[in-house]
Amino acid sequence: MSSELIINSRPYETRVALVENGVVVELHVERDTGQELTGNIYRGRVVRVLPGMQAAFVDIGLERTAFLYVSDVHKDFSDMEQMMLETSGVSQEYRIVDGETPKGNRFGNDPFLIEDLLHEGQSILVQVAKEPIGNKGARLTSHISLPGRHLVLMPTVNHIGVSRRIEDRDERERLKSIVREIRPLPIGFIVRTVGEDGSREKFQAEMDFLIKLWENIEAKMGKGTNPALLYKDLSISLRAVRDLFTREVDRLIIDSEEEYENIMEFIKTFAPRLKYSVELYEGRDPIFDAFGIEIEISRALGKKIWLKSGGYIVIEDTEALTSIDVNTGSYVGKRNLEETIVKTNLEAVKEIAYQLRFRNIGGLIVIDFIDMEKISNRERVADALRAAMSKDKAKSNILEMSDMGLIEMTRKRTRASLNRLLTDPCFYCEGRGNLKSPKTICYEIFRDIEREFTHTDFSGTEGGHVRILVHPEIDNVLREEEQRWVIDLEKRLGKRIMIIRKKDFHLEQYELSA
Repeated sequence: MSSELIINSRPYETRVALVENGVVVELHVERDTGQELTGNIYRGRVVRVLPGMQAAFVDIGLERTAFLYVSDVHKDFSDMEQMMLETSGVSQEYRIVDGETPKGNRFGNDPFLIEDLLHEGQSILVQVAKEPIGNKGARLTSHISLPGRHLVLMPTVNHIGVSRRIEDRDERERLKSIVREIRPLPIGFIVRTVGEDGSREKFQAEMDFLIKLWENIEAKMGKGTNPALLYKDLSISLRAVRDLFTREVDRLIIDSEEEYENIMEFIKTFAPRLKYSVELYEGRDPIFDAFGIEIEISRALGKKIWLKSGGYIVIEDTEALTSIDVNTGSYVGKRNLEETIVKTNLEAVKEIAYQLRFRNIGGLIVIDFIDMEKISNRERVADALRAAMSKDKAKSNILEMSDMGLIEMTRKRTRASLNRLLTDPCFYCEGRGNLKSPKTICYEIFRDIEREFTHTDFSGTEGGHVRILVHPEIDNVLREEEQRWVIDLEKRLGKRIMIIRKKDFHLEQYELSA
């Protein structure tokens, strides 16, 4: 199976697509908003403890307070001062024997109450586990994890693990043995998938780096009491190299020379063998156009997805859950009704698994398959869904199909779905549908300008300007929030960009001319 990582990097937005056999299976988007939080580590201050919810609100220096459930609270926060005085960087009180599970730890049941662990005004060390979504603040955890290229450091537990994707039993034991021998402290490490066949020297170097990083974070924690950012995770381009650039990925292609240099520097330190698999894209067409990814993104914003047989699925995003409805559409089958329904449901299973991963849909999901009379057919479809979801990196839990053809499932969510990220509620229809957000429209305009005018000869045009006709709200965003990127684009084109307001334009409508 051929796989590629395609990265479209611009100062205002970076998009990473994982393509397997020509199909886009994952899309990650990060915008220059300063609000990409997952993985960041903060010094937080408890502002409110809620015994009735067994949770606490924590100020980490953002506009909205974050929240921390009791199951995510490290049991030794009740003695924070002792933890900060430990010179080794790991408190004796939560060192455990490898393979055992302590009470109050995330690997076991938690008998502690939130009011016994935290109090208002307390300073705590926390990491963002989930991005703020909608009206909800970020979700925090005090069980810190620091991912490297080959290892993940978990300083609050004594646990050695190996990625479940490494299936060879002898190799798993070899990796565990290496980590157990070289770790200087009884703290936690997980060997990542890319660590398979890794050498002792490689693990030693990365382990030293991660431990030093943790010691620096602890030192910053002890230097103050106010909420503050102590550690910021890598940029999305470097995270793609760290997390997605495995041996199954044949090459990485990026269209930014600056980010290309950053990636090569990162690879030089952590994975030098990959340097020959990284390419700088210099084609005439925008990189996502050249690889057919832009079309897939537009398709992912639609509610209805047609199946090859003529059936279709409808994806509806609500505040509480995501509903997916399967329909036969124009497919009429060849033999009998039950066979037609089963074939449509099985085809829908593959598309649903793909869409959940590509759109990054998480939380509670309810799938309404077409009713089937035979119990064996229901089980067949449910098993097919589990098999299709097994390829997904995000953890999912799938319940049995009901007599009415409903399957309830959950999929782990850490960031907003593609739909929430790229669209806003439609003000034309009072929120009954979605429009592309102003930022999404602005960035589409930038890409269209690059697509149309990067290689255009302006010598015969009046004044050599690029004119953009846009809705007034888009005009405001381009002139205010996105002005620096307009100026950046002007410098790269060598021509002035003129923005013209058109009151009668739909919000998503725009026209370009030279």
